[in-house]
Amino acid sequence: MTAATPSTLFPGAAPSGYAAPPGDADAVLDGLDPEQREVALALHGPVCVLAGAGTGKTRAITHRIAYGVRAGILQPASVLAVTFTNRAAGEMRGRLRQLGAAGVQARTFHSAALRQLQYFWPKAVGGDLPRLVERKVQVVSEAAARARIRLDRNELRDVTGEIEWAKVTQTVPEDYPAAAARAGREAPRDAAEIARVYAGYEQLKRDRGVIDFEDVLLLTVGVLQERQDIADQVRRQYQHFVVDEYQDVSPLQQRLLELWLGDRDSLCVVGDASQTIYSFTGATPDHLLDFRTRHPGATVVKLVRDYRSTPQVVHLANGLLAQARGRAADHRLELVSQRPAGPDPAYSEYGDEPAEAEGTARRIRRLIDSGARPSEIAVLYRVNAQSELYEQALADAGVPYQLRGAERFFERPEVREAGLLLRGAARAGGSDPALVDVDIPSQVRAVLGTRGWTPEPPAGSGAVRDRWESLAALVRLAEDFVRARPDATLGDLVAELDERASAQHAPTVEGVTLASLHAAKGLEWDAVFLVGLTEGMMPITYARTDQQIEEERRLLYVGVTRARVHLTLSWSLSRAPGGRPGRRPSRFLNGLRPGSAAGSAHRPAFAGESAGGVERGAGRVRKRRTPARCRVCGRTLTDAGEIKLMRCEDCPSELDEGLYERLRDWRAERARELGQPAYCVFTDKTLLAIAEAVPGTAPELSGISGVGRRKLDAFGAEVLALCAGADPARDPLGDLSEGARDTPGKSLEK
Repeated sequence: MTAATPSTLFPGAAPSGYAAPPGDADAVLDGLDPEQREVALALHGPVCVLAGAGTGKTRAITHRIAYGVRAGILQPASVLAVTFTNRAAGEMRGRLRQLGAAGVQARTFHSAALRQLQYFWPKAVGGDLPRLVERKVQVVSEAAARARIRLDRNELRDVTGEIEWAKVTQTVPEDYPAAAARAGREAPRDAAEIARVYAGYEQLKRDRGVIDFEDVLLLTVGVLQERQDIADQVRRQYQHFVVDEYQDVSPLQQRLLELWLGDRDSLCVVGDASQTIYSFTGATPDHLLDFRTRHPGATVVKLVRDYRSTPQVVHLANGLLAQARGRAADHRLELVSQRPAGPDPAYSEYGDEPAEAEGTARRIRRLIDSGARPSEIAVLYRVNAQSELYEQALADAGVPYQLRGAERFFERPEVREAGLLLRGAARAGGSDPALVDVDIPSQVRAVLGTRGWTPEPPAGSGAVRDRWESLAALVRLAEDFVRARPDATLGDLVAELDERASAQHAPTVEGVTLASLHAAKGLEWDAVFLVGLTEGMMPITYARTDQQIEEERRLLYVGVTRARVHLTLSWSLSRAPGGRPGRRPSRFLNGLRPGSAAGSAHRPAFAGESAGGVERGAGRVRKRRTPARCRVCGRTLTDAGEIKLMRCEDCPSELDEGLYERLRDWRAERARELGQPAYCVFTDKTLLAIAEAVPGTAPELSGISGVGRRKLDAFGAEVLALCAGADPARDPLGDLSEGARDTPGKSLEK
C-alpha cells in the first residue's frame, strides 16, 4: 500500500520529480499496491482497469508499460499509449522516462492520427496533406451566412459543437436531423438549419483545401480501411496499445483504435464510468462497460484505494454516487480512502451571489494566512461566466489567482520572452560575468531579473502581478530541477522547458485556481470550493433527460473528488442583493448536506453497505399540456399562482435567474413609460413562468398563463428578445410592427 502521492512536477512520480530510474524490472514494481501490481503484471491479452478517482491509475499503467519494457517483454517503439490531452500525454512520457522506458509513444488520439496521416498521405492520396483550419468557428460563421442563417455568438459556438458531435459520431449532414433526434440532442437551432450550416461548412473546407481535427480522425480511419498495405505497416509498428480515460472515447476514436489493433488483443484500457462528463461531445462509456462482452477473456482489475482524498471527502463522493441511476451508476466503484482523517466537508448558504463570492474569498484568505499555498486551492463552478464575481472577490481580498482554461502558460508573452533569454544565456556560456560560478537557479534569477522578477511579489493584483507570477513559476521550476539533477546545466533546463512547452505541462503558478468543473478533470488540490450549487446551475437548466441529469451528477462527483483535504460546498438564494430568495440547493445534495432529507424510498449507501438504487431528485420535465397539473411532480394544482407557474411552489425550479432579473428591470422601465403599475405589464408569477420556460417563439410565449393576445402584441417581441439574450427594441407606445415580431431563436450554453 502506498502513501498519498506527494505533489511533484510530474504528479505521482518520485518526490523529487526527476529521480533516477529503478535499477531493474522488479524495482519498477516497488511501491505499488496489490491491485496496481496486478495491472503492471498483466502484460498479455486484453486488460480492463476500472480505476476510481485518486486511485493511481496513471501510476499503474505507466508502471505496467515500464515493467514490460524493462523485463524485455515489450519493445518501446511497439507501444502506443493514447489519452485525451497533450498535458496528460506529456505527463505520461515524463513518467515513462523516469522509469527507464523512454521511446514509448504517448500521444493524444488526434496527435497519433495526424502523425500517421502526414506520413502516409503522399502514398495513399498523393501530394501534401491539406493544412489544418486555423479558426473553425469563423468558417462555420461563413457557412451560416451563405445559408442565410443568422447565428448569435452563443448559437455559433453551439452549432460548431453540434458539427463536431456529428463528425465524431460519423453522421453526415443529411442524416444529422434524424441522428440528433435519436440522441435527444438539445440543438441550439432547428436541426434542418444546422444540417445546412454543416453541409456548407464541409463545402467551404473543400473549396479552401483545409481539414479540421475531426477530419484527421476520419481520414486516418478512411486510409486504414481502404489501404490494407498501410494498415499492415501501422500494425507492424504498433503491437501493444494502452488507452487512458477510456470512458471518454467517441465512436470515431473507437473505430480508429479497432483499425490500429486489427485482429490482435494486446490492449489495455483504463477508465471510470462515473467520470463520464463529455457525452455532449460524442463520448460514451459504453465501450468501457462493454469491454468484457467484446473480450470475454479479458483481465479486469478494479482500483478503489483512494490515495488522494480524506475519508470525509471520499464518504461524500460515495454518497453522491449512491443516489445515481443508469448504466454507469450500476458499475460505480466504492472508493476506500487510504489517508488519515480530515475535516468534514463544509456547507455554506448565502443570501446572494456577491455574498457567496466574498464569503468564499474570506475562507480562502484564512486558509492562506494559516499556511496553505494559494496554488493548492481551487474554486470550481459549472460555467465560465461564474468566474467574474470570484475574480473580483479574490482581488479585493488580496489573493492571487489564475484562470484555468484561459491563455496557456507557455503562450504568455513574458514566458516566451523568458525562454528566449534563457536560451541565449545558455548559448553564451561563461561570457556573461553575472552567470559565472553561480548555480542554475541563480542564473535564472539573474536573467529574469532583467524582465521584472523580484524576490518579493508586487503589491495588489493585475497585469504586473500576473507577469511576476509567471516568472516566479519558472524560478521555482529551476530550483526543483537542480535539486534532482545537481550536475545539470542551463542548457539542460532550457531543454526541459522545451519538452514541457510541447506537452503544455506548465509549472505551478502560485495563485488560487479558478476553473469550470469540466476544466478541473484530472487535477487535484488540497482545498476545493464548489460554488453556485443551486437548482438550474447544478444540474444546469438545460439538462432535462434522465441521462443528462445523471451526467450533471457525475460532473459534481468529479468536482468533489478533486479535493484532498478541505472541501466546501456553497450556494446562494438569489442572484443579486435584495433579490427574491427563490433558489434551492442542488438536489444532488439531498440527504448529504446537514438538515436535508434523501428520497423517501432510499438513502445514500456508503462503504460496507449495499449500493442499491436511491431515488434521484425530481427531474426536470417538459411543460405538460394540461395546465392543472404540476409539470414536476404531477400533483393537481388549485392555487392560482401555482397554476400560472405550472408547478407546485415547493417543487424544483428551472428558473433562469439572470433572465428573471432582466425581465424585472425591463418591466419596471416599461411601467414607467406607460405610467402604470408594474403588475399591469406582467405579474411576478408571469415573469417567473417566463424565466422558467424561456420561450423562443410567439406561440411558446402565448402558452404561458398571463400572456394573452393583447400583451403578446404589446410586449411579445421585447420579451422574446430578452429570452434570446438580446436587447429589446424600445417602443414607448407598446405598438409593435409586424417585422418586430421576428425574433432570433434561443441559444443554449454548454
